Amino acid sequence: MGDASSGALVPSVKLEERQPQTFPTPASVPAAAVSTSEMTDTAVATAAATVTAEEAELDKDLLCPICMGTIKDAFLTSCGHSFCYMCIVTHLQNKSDCPCCSHYLTKNLLYPNFLLNKLLKRMAARQIEKTASPVEHLRLALQQKDCEISVKELDNLLSLLTEKKRKMEQQEAETNMQILLDFLYCLRKQKLDKLNEVQTDLQYIKEDINAVEKHRVDLYRARERYSVKLRMLPDDPAASKLWPSTVDRHNNVLVSSARSTHGVACSGVFQGKKVDMKVQGNFPSQARKDAFSGSDTQLSLNQSGLIVARKRRINAQFNELQECYLQKRRHGASQLSRQGERDENPINREAYHAGLQDFQSVLTTFTRYSRLRVIAEVRHGDLFHSANIVSSIEFDRDDELFATAGVSKCIKVFDYAAVVNEPADVHCPVVEMSTRFKLSCLSWNKYSKNIIASSDYEGTVTVWDVNTRQSVMEYEEHEKRAWSVDFSRTEPSMLVSGSDDYKVKVWCTKQEASVFNIDMKANICCVKYNPGSSIYVAVGSADHSIHYFDLRNTSTPVHVFRGHRKAVSYVKFLSTNELASASTDSTLRLWDVKDNTAVRTFRGHTNEKNFVGLTVNNEYIACGSETNDVFVYHKAISKPAAWHRLGSPDLDDTDDDPGSYFISAVCWKSDSPTMLAANSQGTIKVLVLAA
Repeated sequence: MGDASSGALVPSVKLEERQPQTFPTPASVPAAAVSTSEMTDTAVATAAATVTAEEAELDKDLLCPICMGTIKDAFLTSCGHSFCYMCIVTHLQNKSDCPCCSHYLTKNLLYPNFLLNKLLKRMAARQIEKTASPVEHLRLALQQKDCEISVKELDNLLSLLTEKKRKMEQQEAETNMQILLDFLYCLRKQKLDKLNEVQTDLQYIKEDINAVEKHRVDLYRARERYSVKLRMLPDDPAASKLWPSTVDRHNNVLVSSARSTHGVACSGVFQGKKVDMKVQGNFPSQARKDAFSGSDTQLSLNQSGLIVARKRRINAQFNELQECYLQKRRHGASQLSRQGERDENPINREAYHAGLQDFQSVLTTFTRYSRLRVIAEVRHGDLFHSANIVSSIEFDRDDELFATAGVSKCIKVFDYAAVVNEPADVHCPVVEMSTRFKLSCLSWNKYSKNIIASSDYEGTVTVWDVNTRQSVMEYEEHEKRAWSVDFSRTEPSMLVSGSDDYKVKVWCTKQEASVFNIDMKANICCVKYNPGSSIYVAVGSADHSIHYFDLRNTSTPVHVFRGHRKAVSYVKFLSTNELASASTDSTLRLWDVKDNTAVRTFRGHTNEKNFVGLTVNNEYIACGSETNDVFVYHKAISKPAAWHRLGSPDLDDTDDDPGSYFISAVCWKSDSPTMLAANSQGTIKVLVLAA
């Protein structure tokens, strides 16, 4: 841990293979329960076993004492032992004795064992008869020299074989035709199902195109009406007095329309136009018309550039967006069907069909941003600690302060506004609290702004008062490193922690000991309360699974979410029903805890051994990467929407490779497009999503 570029590794366990269950057998069976048939079967089995043993003993006598195989080309020695000819000759080249009795022996004292050879041939033929097929038997019979069969018998035999061949060919042809027919029927069914699905999708698309075109025409007509009114204002002195308020209403309507159709924020252009009109209140009417037409031209150019950029993003992720649209559209239609609504053209208040409004929201938010822009930077390191890895970074209740913790054994609290608005080479924390051990996780209390909890490498869970800079409670029940701690959003006195000691512990700040434990079978990497309840907790484990518990009954989890191939390092809730997880298998996964289903898998970043951070808001999921990049995903699209490499000015003065560092913590600023990201070098940057 002394190396600044190496962090704590995510625990991993080898999943034990389940051993087949064995069942005890009765020690004895009552004699009365044995029937006559069972006795007969036993006698037959005993006789068969005796015959088998005798055959085995006979086969053992036919083995060559040298090669331990069946004797081939048997030769007899003067002392009465039989060997393979090549085996005994090879032996006599080195020694002059019998391998069995050590009697003096030479090649001249070897004699062919004709009787044994004949016996071996008969046994070989008998063995072939046992294992040979009927065809093989027939072939062997015909090949024998003493086989006497007439021409008429051969003709009858050929007729039987010909008839048998014809029947087999016919049966095989019928079977082949049946298989082909079954395949074609199956293929036709699949294609018809696909055709029906495509036709249904095309109907959805047709309905949506009509609805969007109608809505767009209504917006264009509304814009034309306001444009005409604005052009008439210079000729109407009474209306000129109402110019500012009219423009305000015009701005509000157009901004609302633009957001509902394109998601492009153009209010700034119209506000600029309003200011220009106020300033030019006494100018001639022609100048006012010129200003109006000029602003329209500028607005058109801005919109054109934004539309081109957003279309480019759509084309880059077209397949993903297509799947998202069809999924939401089908889901919306199935919901209406389940609700028993019989309207032929069910639409919502926006004049859109079911599911289209949801997809428009996805399309708007996904195409709005394409990159991350740095707006501020903080250096977390100091002169006294060479290890600067930031393990955790969290905003407080009001997003005014953010706290950092890591291997430097210190909790630092910064003023967010000062970091962003005051340019400085070094930003000093407003609060700094020293700890005895390296820290792994932080969690702000969402009710008490001054309360924050931490977990450390020795298993201690500490509750701090930021105002007094003192610890309020210290819990030391964990026997090994505690990786995660989290305050409940609905019950501010409750918090939960997870550790390498296979235990999840629930604490209350009003008690000095844990409320209760949950015993697991693997290391606990992360814990998280459901934001809408204080009784549901998600637990990420080194057994590759997420265990979702109801704290009222912890004997078994409500559900176990499986799908990751390695340890689950983070779990975060987007909402009361949506849970995101991160794993060292380089994937993020989204789960529905209400329906207990997997929703989506996100790929693009690299995470194979380190804790790289995970943060979520209503629409986006962000995580770090072991390539020193921050990745942002939209929750409806499995590929990254934006990413940014966390470089450092110090890299220009050193020989360090930026790829040797990794992102160690990330945190969104509530539901804004702003986030914090920290890496293993101790660099913290404030990033904002940008177009």
